[in-house]
Amino acid sequence: MSLDVEQIYSLLPATIRIRDVEEGEPLKALLTVVAEQVAVLQEDLAQLYDDQFVETAANWVIPYIGDLIGYHALNSVIPQIASPRAEVANTIGYRRRKGTASMLEQLARDVTGWDAHAVEYFQLLATTQYMNHIRLKNLVTPDLRKWEPLERLNSAFETSTHTLDVRRIASGRGKYNIPNVGIFLFRLHAYAVTNAPAFQLDAHRFLFSPLGNNTPLFNEPQTEKTITQLATPSNVPMSLSRRVLDAYLNGYYGDGKSLSLRVDNSDAPAAQIVVCDLSDAGAGAWAHNPPSGKIAIDPVLGRIAFPGGDPAPTDVYVSFHYGFSADMGGGEYNRAETFDDQLKPVEAVSARANIQAALNLLTNGGVVEITDNELYAQTPSINVPADARIEVRALNERRPHLQLGGDLEITGDETSTLTLNGLLISAKSIQVNGNLGRLRLQHCTLVPALELATDGTPKFPDGASLIVNAPNTIVEIDHCILGGIRAGPETQVTITNSIVDATSEERVAFASTDNLGAGGVLTIKNSTVIGKVHTRLLDLASNTIFLARLAPGDTWNAPVLSERKQEGCVRFSYVPPDSRVPRRYHCQPTDETADARVQPQFTSLRYGDPGYCQLSQRCAIEIRRGADDEAEMGAFHDLFQPQRESNLRVRLDEYLRLGLEAGIFFAT
Repeated sequence: MSLDVEQIYSLLPATIRIRDVEEGEPLKALLTVVAEQVAVLQEDLAQLYDDQFVETAANWVIPYIGDLIGYHALNSVIPQIASPRAEVANTIGYRRRKGTASMLEQLARDVTGWDAHAVEYFQLLATTQYMNHIRLKNLVTPDLRKWEPLERLNSAFETSTHTLDVRRIASGRGKYNIPNVGIFLFRLHAYAVTNAPAFQLDAHRFLFSPLGNNTPLFNEPQTEKTITQLATPSNVPMSLSRRVLDAYLNGYYGDGKSLSLRVDNSDAPAAQIVVCDLSDAGAGAWAHNPPSGKIAIDPVLGRIAFPGGDPAPTDVYVSFHYGFSADMGGGEYNRAETFDDQLKPVEAVSARANIQAALNLLTNGGVVEITDNELYAQTPSINVPADARIEVRALNERRPHLQLGGDLEITGDETSTLTLNGLLISAKSIQVNGNLGRLRLQHCTLVPALELATDGTPKFPDGASLIVNAPNTIVEIDHCILGGIRAGPETQVTITNSIVDATSEERVAFASTDNLGAGGVLTIKNSTVIGKVHTRLLDLASNTIFLARLAPGDTWNAPVLSERKQEGCVRFSYVPPDSRVPRRYHCQPTDETADARVQPQFTSLRYGDPGYCQLSQRCAIEIRRGADDEAEMGAFHDLFQPQRESNLRVRLDEYLRLGLEAGIFFAT
């Protein structure tokens, strides 16, 4: 029961209340203070009751509840699992089901924050069967008439049998043995693109990617209904194959599912969709032409084909999912915490309206907010008034595409600030002129030079997507993907948790505006740089990978070059051995002889691939655990992947039955 001030005050005799009013209500003020303190006490008592239950307890209480049942805390630096609430809540259940595949699978999800699948490899052994216990599905020879077992071969969901493998599964080499259990982890996430215009190649051919490049389509993971159910391919983020999509089209295609099409303002039904191989067939053609009245989709390449003899569609909108490692660059994920809610007014833009018209309304600063995922083929010019702040952003969980017809010119005063947030910008570069004081790029993609599958023409031949001509601009780049940067020697550039991709180790990733001289003061943390770097001062480089080399006959003196070596620091980073940088601290390689072994290896270095800039498992341990907190170097440092793996190995040792051995495999 709460203490209501007015109710208590009304219980006082009328003479006291009249006297209190005459004196300016000091008694009522006293009762108000008492009521506030009683409310605090009541809230604290209520929280004490809630803290007795793991479902409602405060985060700081969880370790104490865990201690009561013998739970041992793990590394909690991972934001996604900073509070081990789910694991503590399930500890008793885990112990009762110790060693079962479904428990190990759920444990892996709780500990790592990734989707997981557990495999008991004794079920996949080709053995001589006991006649009183025949396993009809345990066939030594695969049935070639069944496509799905062959499609799943050597994956997390294979069902084909294998001969005995005596190598240890813990080493990652052996699998198929009686005591072996495999834990497959899916590190890539399926990111949505909802109701966005497809890229039109010609009248009858389109691509899912708004940039016109091939992109594999991913399925949207479905939540498992029970803890005892093992994951199926529909429960984890996986790329869709042609056979799978064709066989289970109704499960993956449609409104609210993994992919869908809207043609000329009408949703295309599943009955109209056929799955085809739309690979290149030479002379600017694709391999197959769908029959009349049908629409062909290739999930491997992300392509769409309409029948050549039918009328060409006017508008084609797509909804699909693509694979990527983290919330970086423009995307439909939560960015609300990066918004400045105090900045007003907010001018909303939608349905391909004129962005320039909205910018012109911000005479004293404010926000232009794009509220949909449309293609904006415009080239606005942004001039920030003195002492003003302007933010051009996408609405939270939206990814509009700004396709520039010319360079996006930004000007302003020394006291003005411009922020770009959540945008996908392509076709041209951003030019900062005048005397702009500060430029912030947050969760943006300034598309690196991208070779299109259609004509092989790179969008940016020199790899530069941001050019800062303003003399003293402060540039802040956070959680972005962009091409090369050109910045004058007096600028200050700070890069965190981002990818700077000149598309080649021999191209220029950072330099002055003349493409040769020293760029401004550079501070870079937790990032991956592909290309050469020339800076006036490398003030700080931490947990960063510089993947660069000199081309034959190159005029540069070093792949990473800082003009001033007496100032600054490079720590816990990979720097090519012949670089000229300030004092190094715990950097790799430690000497030139170790360079070939520790040089970073990636799943892919091509923008648009699901494993873009993801460190390969073949990468040296000095890189994968080489950051200052033993996480990986590079742009995905904050995923803390080594800590997740270590946490899982600790828990597997605790929950495996005697005689079982587990191996961890990264499916993506």
